[in-house]
Amino acid sequence: MKTRVAVIGGGQNSEHEVSLASAAAVASALEEAGYDVARLRIDRSGDWYGGEEHPVGLAGAVEVLRTCDVTIPVLHGPHGEDGTLAALCELAGVRYVGSGVRAGALAMDKWATKLVAEAVGIATAPAVLLTAATAPTYVWTRPVVVKPVASGSSQGVSLVREPSGLGAALDAALALDDRVLVEDVVTGREIDLAVLRRPDGSHLVAPALEIVVDGLFDFDAKYGGGADFRIPAELADVERKTLEEAAVTMFDALGCSGVARVDFFWTGKGPVLNEVNTMPGFTEHSQVPKMFAAAGTSYADLLDLLVRDALTG
Repeated sequence: MKTRVAVIGGGQNSEHEVSLASAAAVASALEEAGYDVARLRIDRSGDWYGGEEHPVGLAGAVEVLRTCDVTIPVLHGPHGEDGTLAALCELAGVRYVGSGVRAGALAMDKWATKLVAEAVGIATAPAVLLTAATAPTYVWTRPVVVKPVASGSSQGVSLVREPSGLGAALDAALALDDRVLVEDVVTGREIDLAVLRRPDGSHLVAPALEIVVDGLFDFDAKYGGGADFRIPAELADVERKTLEEAAVTMFDALGCSGVARVDFFWTGKGPVLNEVNTMPGFTEHSQVPKMFAAAGTSYADLLDLLVRDALTG
């Protein structure tokens, strides 16, 4: 019998469309590889749909999940990547691809990620945590990056070079989250690592990717084709090894499973962690699949590996 895989996309957040693209690509690739795929979609209001876009509700979705051997929750951002869907799968007794509740929640929270990184000796950019109540008290003294604490796809992220831009940047971030980070600007190369954990506890680290972009790697640069991805990143052996070790350290410190993307700035003092994505973009042309493709693992093979590992883990 074919292995039956549920693929969930959509979600109640600003990354809804990005998730739908990832989920559609994952589902199509699995079908082409011979899997029996059950497609589920969560709309922006939280309603669940299945099959040919007919409403099934949460209870119906759980019944579909229970007919599957494994689930791939391809949701980015809050109400999905933050451990929410992992919790649903856990309660339903369904195997799933990716990180569990704790890792998803910690990695989605950029402030919590900083605390974990500092505890294991990995540098992060100096930052201030603000809320709507405390934001008016912040005094701009130097260029900063303003970002929501729990959001993704670089939405709501602003580079503030002048004090006149601070208010709008804070408003944009607070529109997506009730907490925001104001971080010092880090000068360095943007290097991403993809880490995959096997059931025996070993790790596969794909060739590093460097993002070359003029200015901030924001939503428009990420999805508008304005960024230049270089794989493998041109690194000295000691630099590559240092980054790989830091990526695996963060992966394990957060308790990640499946595959995650760990983003750094490479500076004159070594790696500075930017963020960790436990469910990064996952079309064939997204960063993580591109990194594994550079190592000889095709998109279909990467998905097959993740599914098989979830079934045996």
